[in-house]
Amino acid sequence: MINPRSGDDSPTPEALAAEADRRGITAHVLQKGEDPAGVARAARAERIGMAGGDGSLAAVAAVAVESDAAFVCVPFGTRNHFARDLGLDRDDPIGALDAFASSQERRIDTGLVNGQLFLNNVSLGVYAGLVHRREHHRRRGETLARARALLAVAGHRHRLRARVNEDDVMARALFVGNNCYELDLFTLGERARLDEGTLFLWVADGVLPTAWQKRHAKTFRIELGNKPVRAAVDGEPAVFESPLVVESLPQTLRVLVPEATERPSP
Repeated sequence: MINPRSGDDSPTPEALAAEADRRGITAHVLQKGEDPAGVARAARAERIGMAGGDGSLAAVAAVAVESDAAFVCVPFGTRNHFARDLGLDRDDPIGALDAFASSQERRIDTGLVNGQLFLNNVSLGVYAGLVHRREHHRRRGETLARARALLAVAGHRHRLRARVNEDDVMARALFVGNNCYELDLFTLGERARLDEGTLFLWVADGVLPTAWQKRHAKTFRIELGNKPVRAAVDGEPAVFESPLVVESLPQTLRVLVPEATERPSP
C-alpha cells in the first residue's frame, strides 16, 4: 500500500506504484477515507508492506502481527524513524521494494498501548499537545501547521500529574519508547536495537526542561485522572482513557529487509 499524503512526492506515489508493478508487486494507492488496516486484512497476503511515514506503518504492521505475515517497510514519509532504525536508506523508497523478494528476515518488538499497536513510541504532555495542534491546523487547511502548533504549545504551562507503576510523577513531557532511543530534549535519535523486549520511559519537568529522567520495564501503567488523555502514537494524534497500559510485545513482527541491509549492532 502507498499513502499518497506522505512524503515530498520524490518519487511520486504513481511512480512508486509503477515500479512495484514492474517487479510483480501488487500496489494499492490509498484513496481518501480508506482504512489501511482494512485493505491489508482483505488482501490476505503472506507479505504485506506499507509505503508511508511513521504514522502510516503501524496499522498495517498490526495486521501482519495478527496473521503472522511478513512486513515490508518502504520509507515514504518526512522523517522515517522506523526505517532508519531498521537500517534502511531513508532516501531510497524504490530500493526498499527489494525486501519483497528478500529472504533476509528479522523478528522485532512491537508495543501496545491500550490495545493499539505501535512501532516507535508514545508521547504525553507537551509533545502530544504539539501533535494535536498540528493536526487541528492541518484539518483546517492552514499552512505552516507545525510552526503554529509549536507557538501554541510553547506558551502552555500545563504539567502532567501522573502515577507511573505506583510512583507519583510531575512532568511537562512523558515519552515511552519501544526499546531504547538516543534521546535529548530536542532530538529523537536512533535505537541500537529493536529486539530487546523492553520499554524505556523518559520524564522531563519544569517550564524549560533541561534533562530527561529514564527508567525501563516490560510494562508501564500510567494513571492520569478521569479525563480522556491526549497522546501521540508514532507521531500521530490519539486519545485514550486513563489508565494507559503500555506493554512490550517481544519479537512479534516479522520484517523483511533488502538483502544488502546490515543488521544494526546490539
